Amino acid sequence: MIEDQASSLRRMNQSRLVKVIAVTGGKGGVGKTNITLNTAISMAKQGKRVMVLDADLGLANVDVLLGLRVEKNLSHVLSGEATLDEVLVHGPHGILIAPASSGTQSMTELSPTEHAGLIRAFSELQTPIDVLIVDTAAGISDMVLSFSRASQDIMVVVCDEPTSLTDAYALIKILNREYGVFRFKIVANMVRNVREGQELFNKLSKVTGRFLDVALELVATVPYDENIRKAVRKQKAIVDAFPASPAAMAIKGLAKEAMHWPVPTQPGGHLEFFLEQLVTKKAAGGNG
Repeated sequence: MIEDQASSLRRMNQSRLVKVIAVTGGKGGVGKTNITLNTAISMAKQGKRVMVLDADLGLANVDVLLGLRVEKNLSHVLSGEATLDEVLVHGPHGILIAPASSGTQSMTELSPTEHAGLIRAFSELQTPIDVLIVDTAAGISDMVLSFSRASQDIMVVVCDEPTSLTDAYALIKILNREYGVFRFKIVANMVRNVREGQELFNKLSKVTGRFLDVALELVATVPYDENIRKAVRKQKAIVDAFPASPAAMAIKGLAKEAMHWPVPTQPGGHLEFFLEQLVTKKAAGGNG
């Protein structure tokens, strides 16, 4: 079954280049979903067709942050009640959201067959997109590792808390040592200023440099901004609610930079590669 799906993925439209970015952090509360949504909206404002995959499969929050009404979600896709195109929700500026279910324990413990069903759903996606941003769950579960290592770019969001740095290091360590991931893009979030963001990055770089063979790149320093809390209360993205605020300006800068990250054409760069990576890793290790 896995081989059949991999074959079908290879037959997908070869001209369909899709940039795939995983946003992760290892720890909850670092502002990962806010970074995801605001980056997606900023890219959409620049003319890109963007989809956000809420990969916190048992505890949906992407749609909640935007106050969107969701009738069906990925659990309905897995059960065969709907196609992926049918559950997509339209968000601000035309972004598409593949919503997760909320409070569904079974969605956090997918079997290989169920995982393959999710992959098949993506292989049959009819809606054209340029960028897929995967908002992973907190922690270092098999699902988080699976989505992260199948993506072209991994953005690790950290804030100035010891547990954030510890968990980010643990995530990077596992992805590097067990799956050979070498490059990580770091977002220093909720910092007081650029200098504090750089110091936070330096702390993480120092420990990874001592024990791991990885390359870290600081791609954004997002300041602590009370406007984020206000935007959340309004159920709006900060780039829309307070576009001139410090955090909004920083995230818009991140989105602009991310637009120029290369989309590899060989062996990856296609949406099918992302999917095939998920399928083959799951089949090979039963670990993700």
